[in-house]
Amino acid sequence: MTTRVIIVRHGQSSYNAQRMIQGRCDESVITEKGRKQAELLGQTLSKVNFAGFYSSPLQRATETANIIREANEHNPSLTVLEKLKEINLPLWEKWKKEDVKQQFPEEYKTWKEKPHELKMEVDGKEFYPVLNLYAQAQEFWRVIIPKHQGETIFIAAHNGINRCLLMSALGIPASHYHSIQQSNCCINVLNFTGNFGDPVQLESLNQTAHLGTPIPDFRPQEGAVLRLLLVRHGETEWNRMSRFQGVKDIPLNENGKKQAQKAGEFLKDVSIDFGVTSPLSRPKETAEIILQHHPDVNLSTKKDLEEISHGLWEGKLEAEIEADYPGLLQEWKDKPETVQMPEGENLQQVWDRAIEAWQEVVRENLDASQSKTGIVVAHDAINKVIICYLLGLQASNFWNIKQGNGAVTVVDYPQGVDGMPVLQAVNLTNHLGGVFDQTAAGAL
Repeated sequence: MTTRVIIVRHGQSSYNAQRMIQGRCDESVITEKGRKQAELLGQTLSKVNFAGFYSSPLQRATETANIIREANEHNPSLTVLEKLKEINLPLWEKWKKEDVKQQFPEEYKTWKEKPHELKMEVDGKEFYPVLNLYAQAQEFWRVIIPKHQGETIFIAAHNGINRCLLMSALGIPASHYHSIQQSNCCINVLNFTGNFGDPVQLESLNQTAHLGTPIPDFRPQEGAVLRLLLVRHGETEWNRMSRFQGVKDIPLNENGKKQAQKAGEFLKDVSIDFGVTSPLSRPKETAEIILQHHPDVNLSTKKDLEEISHGLWEGKLEAEIEADYPGLLQEWKDKPETVQMPEGENLQQVWDRAIEAWQEVVRENLDASQSKTGIVVAHDAINKVIICYLLGLQASNFWNIKQGNGAVTVVDYPQGVDGMPVLQAVNLTNHLGGVFDQTAAGAL
């Protein structure tokens, strides 16, 4: 049994619209645009039966939560919790971001580059806003998750605390605070396998399609941005059967072709400048179907984006693998980083080549003079290790990341190849139907 957690950010607030820092200030209220966003979100979640319905006490969050609650046909009751309050930035609250940047240049630089090292002093006492918020998120999980084993719960909160809830659940270090995006009234989905500290799966991050925005907008920033759309190939017959495929060149089945077509429709209005794919037929065909809407885009291949080699496991079902290699499949599920595939690869080998291929794509396409968007189509294991790497996770976190067939992940590079990338969205499958990932849970 898993505990499903839906985390949303409040609708646009008056301070958001003015680009002012809110923190724990409770003067900011949701705007008319924010109210409409909350109404759309409420319609989207109206049929979900929530066993717990939680909100920050700050009014921009509670008003958002109440709009969503009133639209829900199961009539949940709202519980307001202090542990969902936004990050505490008392020296900057009610300031415009540009003014903070000018008045506190060194502190602002630390905030942007090493947020976990930002220090503030109030009444002679020093504290670390991001580290304190991270600890607050951990405390929230320790109390709440044991109360809802096997149930679905809802959380309405804020940009900062949402990031820390996600990071602390998954084991992402606090240094990566700015690498996760939270749009107003976005949806995030986490699946807890037990209590806090047990494995947690990130099913999706920062869904915005219900607001009429298929993928999140670029953050306001200076200079050119490279955006990469990381896509997993559509379904194959072996995916459907849960048969391990690895580097076996299995083509898309009819459902996989439909998933690729829907991904193409989902991305048809996005300006795409280049495409890169694994050379295996299932991602290559997925990329070609998506790029039918972008006929001028050149599609290149990178061999190091090929799926993990499962060696002698390829072509086998789980029962057959267990019969031939007793205990090794369970070890793959529990500690994937320790498994050497018989006559195949281990996860570190896949990690090394996938990350190098990804970094090559970044280096080859960064352009200081203009923003560019590219599509990278690969496989389950490849995409998982790339996302782990971008989030500061390790190979041991492999199963923390979900990648559905035809899913889209959005990665921005606002600070160049050496700057920290921003995960704008992870595992978007809205184009395949609904908030939750309904794709096959098949083998790799």
